[in-house]
Amino acid sequence: MITKTKLDELAKKYENNDFITPDPVRFIHVSDNPKDIEIGGFLASMFAYGNRKAFIAKLDELFTIMNKKPYQYILNFNPKSKELDFFEYRFSKGCDIKEIIIILQKLYKDDNSGLEELFSYGWQTHKTVKGMLITVSDYFYANVKNKVTKGFYHLIPDARKSSALKRMNMFLRWMVRDGCVDTGIWKFMPKSELIIPLDTHVARISVELGLVKKANGDFKTAQEITNVLKTFDSNDPIKYDFALFGYGVNNK
Repeated sequence: MITKTKLDELAKKYENNDFITPDPVRFIHVSDNPKDIEIGGFLASMFAYGNRKAFIAKLDELFTIMNKKPYQYILNFNPKSKELDFFEYRFSKGCDIKEIIIILQKLYKDDNSGLEELFSYGWQTHKTVKGMLITVSDYFYANVKNKVTKGFYHLIPDARKSSALKRMNMFLRWMVRDGCVDTGIWKFMPKSELIIPLDTHVARISVELGLVKKANGDFKTAQEITNVLKTFDSNDPIKYDFALFGYGVNNK
């Protein structure tokens, strides 16, 4: 198994400002407004799959439409507007994106709440990341009022299933961890309880490094890897997300 010293070196090396520009995390750094940060991060994380250059280009397009002010865009969004009707990315169609914006508008405007309050309610209710994310996906599913495609459910994955929920866990890292890359603006849960954002790349590296014997790419595996990382740093195990990224860069 890789040593703590080596993982700490990699984490320190790659958790820096240079990490931001080519990564979807850059979209949480477009504003100092906490509402823009959480909404921008939520939207950016949803699209963070497939070819990196392709989804970042698509996110650039979306943030241009929103004038880089996602909070104001959501508050003022006209459901009859057609400007998102042809906004598509892989599995998702314009109607899927539009419905998410409409539900976010309900959350912030009609319910006088927000993403932080929604996630916080889930955390306080369940005290587990899995339970919290079930609360979030249930909220979005319960508020679908218009026609959507399967792409909607890909952008907002069903947390009741066994998926690793990589993009949701990545979003949580952005909001809960502090540092030059992550924002740490959400204080309702400790960063020690975060789960590693697990995809096939991280799963493969985790096996190579001896963190786990095999990785199935599901939520259970994400928890197993996180538990091993906690033996290296119980307070901030997900800082090693940067280390795993760095190891992948150095060993292509």
